[in-house]
Amino acid sequence: MKKTILTLIYLAIVTTAGYAQTFMTRTGKITFNASAPGSPEKIEAVNNEVANILDSKTGNLIFQLPVKSFKFERELMQEHFNENYMESDKYPRSEFKGNITNLTEVNFAKDGTYSVKVTGNLTMHGVTKEISVPGTLSVSGKTVRAIAKFSVKLSDYNIDIPSVVADKIGKEAKITLESDLTQK
Repeated sequence: MKKTILTLIYLAIVTTAGYAQTFMTRTGKITFNASAPGSPEKIEAVNNEVANILDSKTGNLIFQLPVKSFKFERELMQEHFNENYMESDKYPRSEFKGNITNLTEVNFAKDGTYSVKVTGNLTMHGVTKEISVPGTLSVSGKTVRAIAKFSVKLSDYNIDIPSVVADKIGKEAKITLESDLTQK
């Protein structure tokens, strides 16, 4: 199923971009920390199954991940995350579709690190919101490393935190994306 979705996304980008220079991976990494300030409880998880496609000609970006692939330190946290908060059976995927807004400042033919601004739509828990985040692209030959750090308000995505755990779970989740994409 994952390969089919990734293949369809890849074909859509290649077809619409006229065989542009495309970079992709299926093993990107997203971590999040939703711990409440001052709480000794760590609400952190990592997902290493992030599919990512970058079209270097247009700056189009797509990130897609299976929500159930987030791994927590404790199994009970993972169960609560999937059943009570993210409702993973109902909303199995999260995705971002957007563009690099300052694409002219990135030279994909020259090794180096470039600051970028990315704007697009983040869909999570069945809610889509436009976001803009800063990041970096590090070009090294036929590989591009994408890194971004940003926060999202859980309430913006209709993720309710019961009062009984409000002192442990923050109102925002700090998200870090790391993705090594190779030219295809």
